Amino acid sequence: MKQELFDYVAQRADILVKADTSTQVTKDAALAWRNAVAADNSDEAVDAATTQLLDVLEGRPTTIGGVIAFLQGPAKEMLGEEAAAQGLAEQLRRKEQGAKWCNCEACAAATEILAVFDRIEL
Repeated sequence: MKQELFDYVAQRADILVKADTSTQVTKDAALAWRNAVAADNSDEAVDAATTQLLDVLEGRPTTIGGVIAFLQGPAKEMLGEEAAAQGLAEQLRRKEQGAKWCNCEACAAATEILAVFDRIEL
């Protein structure tokens, strides 16, 4: 893997490890990737660790429809009516502009990694 691509994945893996919006499964996968490439940075090891990370991330980012459904339902109780309404308005605007995915820190990092390896379209 070229250094530029490695750095790109590493930056986003760091986000996935730290983001409050990351699930524990996502955090664990990103941390496992970091630990694997730190232990062995050969091309084969990096490629294998990256494939494992991609396999875990695939299907994990929330779609824009999923975010909208959350904001129309459970978010009202969790975040309050006003915050949910503001978030809903933002996500509906994003959907109108063609957004396909949640733009929280974790979903953004995951979709960027998946997209660069042609696993999803942004």
